[in-house]
Amino acid sequence: MAVAKALSFTQTSIGQKTLVAVSGLVLYGFVFGHALGNLQVFLGRETFNEYAAFLHSMPHALWLARGVLLLALVTHVTMVARFLIKAKSGRKGRYKIDAPIAKDQSILHRFARQTMPITGLLIFAYIAFHLVHLTIGEAPSLFFHRGWAYENLVYGMRVPWVAGFYIFANLLLGMHLFHGSHAVFQSLGLRHPNWDRFSRPSALGVAALVVATNVIIPIACVSRIAGGELPDDPATYQPADASDGASSALAHEH
Repeated sequence: MAVAKALSFTQTSIGQKTLVAVSGLVLYGFVFGHALGNLQVFLGRETFNEYAAFLHSMPHALWLARGVLLLALVTHVTMVARFLIKAKSGRKGRYKIDAPIAKDQSILHRFARQTMPITGLLIFAYIAFHLVHLTIGEAPSLFFHRGWAYENLVYGMRVPWVAGFYIFANLLLGMHLFHGSHAVFQSLGLRHPNWDRFSRPSALGVAALVVATNVIIPIACVSRIAGGELPDDPATYQPADASDGASSALAHEH
């Protein structure tokens, strides 16, 4: 009975909007925590690699977190796709927005709302590249050595097109988070006139903080503010705590 009720709830518009909001909050929380964790790159190689090693020292918790994030991502994308398909099939003639909420929105908020599907797809591509680049380590021609999180991040971000892609993707992410975090109150039925004047500036402020945190890292790596102690050519890099065999193998591969 409970399962049947849950399934029927997900078939309703309210249920689907709730799933979009909850899954979005889960993803938002990860993005915020991930951004703060990556700031440790400014503390140097040892601290950043210890942070990465600590995360990987709890494989069960790590895979549980990955499972939750994957479920949230699939749910979020699926529900949004349903809304878009339903909205498109329900349109007759040209589509015109005359909802009251559109009238009191700023240009930035209106643009962020109208481009949510596009930014969502581009962010999905950004996530896929990020995983291939710094988690799986199979991005063609980009430096990657298992267990060297600091070096992987710094050398990857030193490539101009990679840094530019990360910066551009995070600007899109900021717009997506800005509208999404503000809309979540409406989706969950938590909007109130007394709160609206605070929710929008708060949404903009938190989104800007996430963007600034993520954007400053590639800029710092390209300008050598972060990772300046690493040689420009990764083939010549031989960390003091690496074995001769590992260093030789790395030099041979790169």
